[in-house]
Amino acid sequence: MGFVVAIDGPAGSGKGTITKLIAEKRNLVSIDTGAMYRCVALDCLNKGIKPNDIEGIKAILENINIELTKENGEQKVFLNGEDVSREIREPRVNEAVSPFSAIKEVRDIITPMQRKMAEKQDIIMEGRDIGTVVFPNADVKIFLDVSLEESARRRYKQNLENGIETTYENELEKLKQRNKYDSERDIVPFVKAEDAILVDSTNMSIDEVVETILKIIDEKLK
Repeated sequence: MGFVVAIDGPAGSGKGTITKLIAEKRNLVSIDTGAMYRCVALDCLNKGIKPNDIEGIKAILENINIELTKENGEQKVFLNGEDVSREIREPRVNEAVSPFSAIKEVRDIITPMQRKMAEKQDIIMEGRDIGTVVFPNADVKIFLDVSLEESARRRYKQNLENGIETTYENELEKLKQRNKYDSERDIVPFVKAEDAILVDSTNMSIDEVVETILKIIDEKLK
């Protein structure tokens, strides 16, 4: 097993951006686990399969192929050979990913995929259950938090930049619902690992968050 940095946190905390920057600075392989669950949700949506159709979901999981690659410094996500990097960020996937990722059969397939990625390389992996379930013995565990209001502001700004029409109020309500669903679900509820170090990004710049986490990692590497 390689060196593992686990970064968990709610949507809008900046964990995706932070993970990529730290990966570059410390030569770690960056893995966006949320993209993997989004691929499952997208595949199901495209085939008209709903979260309560467990048999239909299992049929999709039998043949699903998810690849995370890096091209020109940018992460690309391939679902069954097709580049879906933009599709998995669409609002319909944002709304569907929590119900699909809460399904035991989905997690039973995705979690071993995630663990396998750390067998022969040093990684930094971000998600919602990395420090609690996927790598409970990770070398470094960070819980990157953010206020709901700041999270909604960031998501609103991101959607506008991507040409997606929305409102701040709409994003705030969707985030409230998603966090409530994820924290109360029966299968792997979204919680902070007891031994994770809390970093609140609400009033921090990206550079400040990166430097804070780098210090934690470097201390562990000594």
